Amino acid sequence: MSSSERTYHHGDLRRAVLAAALDVIAADGPDALSLRDLARRAGVSHAAPAHHFKDRTGLLTAVAAEGYALFSDALTGAPDLQERGVAYVRFAAAHPAHFQVMFRPELHRADDPALLAAKARATEALRTGVSALPGTPRGEDARLAGVAAWSLAHGFATLLLSGNLSDALEGRAPEEAFRTAAGMLFRPGSRPGG
Repeated sequence: MSSSERTYHHGDLRRAVLAAALDVIAADGPDALSLRDLARRAGVSHAAPAHHFKDRTGLLTAVAAEGYALFSDALTGAPDLQERGVAYVRFAAAHPAHFQVMFRPELHRADDPALLAAKARATEALRTGVSALPGTPRGEDARLAGVAAWSLAHGFATLLLSGNLSDALEGRAPEEAFRTAAGMLFRPGSRPGG
Protein backbone atom coordinates (compact mmCIF):
# COMPACT_ATOMS: atom_id res chain seq x y z
CA MET A 1 0.00 0.00 0.00
CA SER A 2 1.43 3.36 -0.98
CA SER A 3 1.76 6.29 1.38
CA SER A 4 -1.05 8.19 -0.36
CA GLU A 5 -3.40 5.19 -0.05
CA ARG A 6 -2.64 4.88 3.66
CA THR A 7 -3.32 8.57 4.13
CA TYR A 8 -6.66 8.44 2.34
CA HIS A 9 -8.05 5.48 4.30
CA HIS A 10 -8.89 7.19 7.53
CA GLY A 11 -11.01 5.60 10.27
CA ASP A 12 -13.65 8.33 10.31
CA LEU A 13 -12.57 10.91 7.80
CA ARG A 14 -15.81 12.86 7.92
CA ARG A 15 -15.61 13.31 11.70
CA ALA A 16 -11.88 14.12 11.58
CA VAL A 17 -12.40 16.84 8.96
CA LEU A 18 -15.39 18.27 10.85
CA ALA A 19 -13.36 18.35 14.09
CA ALA A 20 -10.46 20.09 12.34
CA ALA A 21 -12.91 22.58 10.78
CA LEU A 22 -14.43 23.37 14.17
CA ASP A 23 -10.95 24.02 15.58
CA VAL A 24 -10.11 26.41 12.74
CA ILE A 25 -13.45 28.23 12.98
CA ALA A 26 -13.17 28.62 16.76
CA ALA A 27 -9.66 30.04 16.45
CA ASP A 28 -9.84 32.08 13.24
CA GLY A 29 -13.45 32.18 12.00
CA PRO A 30 -15.12 30.42 9.08
CA ASP A 31 -13.38 32.56 6.47
CA ALA A 32 -10.07 30.88 7.38
CA LEU A 33 -11.28 27.43 6.26
CA SER A 34 -9.47 25.66 3.46
CA LEU A 35 -10.18 22.04 2.51
CA ARG A 36 -6.51 21.55 1.67
CA ASP A 37 -5.45 22.75 5.12
CA LEU A 38 -8.10 20.60 6.80
CA ALA A 39 -6.88 17.54 4.88
CA ARG A 40 -3.35 18.23 6.11
CA ARG A 41 -4.58 18.60 9.70
CA ALA A 42 -6.56 15.34 9.45
CA GLY A 43 -3.58 13.53 7.91
CA VAL A 44 -5.31 12.64 4.64
CA SER A 45 -4.77 13.43 0.97
CA HIS A 46 -5.78 16.90 -0.19
CA ALA A 47 -8.66 15.43 -2.22
CA ALA A 48 -10.11 13.29 0.60
CA PRO A 49 -12.40 15.92 2.23
CA ALA A 50 -14.13 16.56 -1.10
CA HIS A 51 -15.24 12.92 -1.04
CA HIS A 52 -17.48 13.67 1.96
CA PHE A 53 -18.28 17.36 1.56
CA LYS A 54 -17.75 18.13 -2.14
CA ASP A 55 -16.50 21.65 -1.39
CA ARG A 56 -16.03 24.28 1.32
CA THR A 57 -19.74 25.20 1.23
CA GLY A 58 -20.66 21.55 1.73
CA LEU A 59 -18.38 21.38 4.75
CA LEU A 60 -19.85 24.55 6.26
CA THR A 61 -23.35 23.19 5.59
CA ALA A 62 -22.44 20.04 7.54
CA VAL A 63 -21.11 22.21 10.41
CA ALA A 64 -24.36 24.22 10.45
CA ALA A 65 -26.55 21.09 10.32
CA GLU A 66 -24.62 19.49 13.17
CA GLY A 67 -24.84 22.77 15.10
CA TYR A 68 -28.60 23.06 14.67
CA ALA A 69 -29.07 19.42 15.75
CA LEU A 70 -27.04 20.02 18.94
CA PHE A 71 -28.82 23.34 19.45
CA SER A 72 -32.32 21.86 19.17
CA ASP A 73 -31.37 19.14 21.67
CA ALA A 74 -30.16 21.82 24.11
CA LEU A 75 -33.33 23.89 23.71
CA THR A 76 -35.74 20.99 23.93
CA GLY A 77 -34.48 20.00 27.37
CA ALA A 78 -35.30 23.42 28.87
CA PRO A 79 -38.61 23.67 30.78
CA ASP A 80 -39.64 27.24 29.86
CA LEU A 81 -38.74 30.19 27.67
CA GLN A 82 -36.33 31.77 30.13
CA GLU A 83 -34.44 28.50 30.54
CA ARG A 84 -34.42 28.05 26.75
CA GLY A 85 -32.66 31.40 26.62
CA VAL A 86 -30.18 30.13 29.21
CA ALA A 87 -29.70 26.98 27.09
CA TYR A 88 -29.16 29.23 24.04
CA VAL A 89 -26.38 31.13 25.81
CA ARG A 90 -24.86 27.92 27.20
CA PHE A 91 -24.90 26.36 23.71
CA ALA A 92 -23.13 29.37 22.17
CA ALA A 93 -20.43 29.29 24.87
CA ALA A 94 -19.91 25.52 24.49
CA HIS A 95 -20.06 25.46 20.66
CA PRO A 96 -18.67 28.79 19.41
CA ALA A 97 -17.61 27.43 16.02
CA HIS A 98 -21.03 25.95 15.28
CA PHE A 99 -22.68 29.16 16.48
CA GLN A 100 -20.55 31.29 14.11
CA VAL A 101 -21.59 29.24 11.08
CA MET A 102 -25.25 28.50 11.90
CA PHE A 103 -26.43 32.08 11.69
CA ARG A 104 -24.56 33.02 8.53
CA PRO A 105 -26.76 31.62 5.75
CA GLU A 106 -24.42 32.86 3.04
CA LEU A 107 -21.94 30.19 4.19
CA HIS A 108 -24.10 27.10 3.62
CA ARG A 109 -26.58 25.51 1.25
CA ALA A 110 -30.05 26.63 2.31
CA ASP A 111 -31.73 23.64 0.60
CA ASP A 112 -29.69 20.92 2.31
CA PRO A 113 -32.15 18.34 3.79
CA ALA A 114 -30.13 17.68 6.97
CA LEU A 115 -29.74 21.40 7.61
CA LEU A 116 -33.44 22.08 6.97
CA ALA A 117 -34.55 19.28 9.33
CA ALA A 118 -32.22 20.34 12.16
CA LYS A 119 -33.11 24.00 11.73
CA ALA A 120 -36.85 23.19 11.80
CA ARG A 121 -36.42 21.26 15.08
CA ALA A 122 -34.59 24.22 16.67
CA THR A 123 -37.19 26.71 15.40
CA GLU A 124 -40.01 24.57 16.81
CA ALA A 125 -38.27 24.38 20.19
CA LEU A 126 -38.03 28.18 20.28
CA ARG A 127 -41.65 28.67 19.16
CA THR A 128 -42.91 26.20 21.76
CA GLY A 129 -41.13 28.17 24.46
CA VAL A 130 -42.75 31.43 23.34
CA SER A 131 -46.23 29.95 22.95
CA ALA A 132 -46.05 28.55 26.50
CA LEU A 133 -45.74 32.06 27.99
CA PRO A 134 -48.87 33.07 29.91
CA GLY A 135 -50.79 35.74 28.04
CA THR A 136 -48.77 35.33 24.85
CA PRO A 137 -50.57 37.04 22.00
CA ARG A 138 -51.52 35.14 18.85
CA GLY A 139 -50.74 35.76 15.21
CA GLU A 140 -48.31 38.50 14.28
CA ASP A 141 -47.83 39.63 17.89
CA ALA A 142 -46.81 36.10 18.90
CA ARG A 143 -44.28 36.13 16.10
CA LEU A 144 -42.90 39.46 17.35
CA ALA A 145 -42.73 38.05 20.90
CA GLY A 146 -40.62 35.23 19.46
CA VAL A 147 -38.36 37.71 17.71
CA ALA A 148 -37.96 39.66 20.97
CA ALA A 149 -36.99 36.53 22.92
CA TRP A 150 -34.64 35.37 20.14
CA SER A 151 -33.04 38.81 19.93
CA LEU A 152 -32.34 38.86 23.65
CA ALA A 153 -30.78 35.38 23.73
CA HIS A 154 -28.89 35.73 20.45
CA GLY A 155 -27.67 39.23 21.25
CA PHE A 156 -26.48 38.17 24.68
CA ALA A 157 -24.71 35.09 23.25
CA THR A 158 -23.07 37.12 20.48
CA LEU A 159 -21.85 39.76 22.94
CA LEU A 160 -20.55 37.01 25.20
CA LEU A 161 -18.59 35.28 22.43
CA SER A 162 -17.11 38.54 21.17
CA GLY A 163 -15.83 39.39 24.67
CA ASN A 164 -18.06 42.42 25.09
CA LEU A 165 -19.68 41.32 28.35
CA SER A 166 -16.56 40.87 30.50
CA ASP A 167 -17.13 44.03 32.53
CA ALA A 168 -20.91 43.67 32.71
CA LEU A 169 -20.73 40.10 34.04
CA GLU A 170 -18.51 41.15 36.95
CA GLY A 171 -17.44 37.56 37.54
CA ARG A 172 -20.95 36.06 37.33
CA ALA A 173 -21.62 33.00 35.23
CA PRO A 174 -23.06 34.02 31.83
CA GLU A 175 -26.10 31.77 32.30
CA GLU A 176 -26.97 33.43 35.61
CA ALA A 177 -26.48 36.92 34.18
CA PHE A 178 -28.76 36.06 31.26
CA ARG A 179 -31.37 34.59 33.60
CA THR A 180 -31.37 37.84 35.61
CA ALA A 181 -31.56 40.06 32.50
CA ALA A 182 -34.39 38.01 30.99
CA GLY A 183 -36.24 38.08 34.30
CA MET A 184 -36.06 41.89 34.31
CA LEU A 185 -37.63 42.09 30.86
CA PHE A 186 -40.08 39.21 30.86
CA ARG A 187 -41.61 39.22 34.32
CA PRO A 188 -45.43 39.14 34.37
CA GLY A 189 -46.96 42.51 33.61
CA SER A 190 -43.77 43.87 32.02
CA ARG A 191 -44.91 43.28 28.43
CA PRO A 192 -46.58 46.15 26.62
CA GLY A 193 -50.30 45.98 27.22
CA GLY A 194 -49.70 43.41 30.03
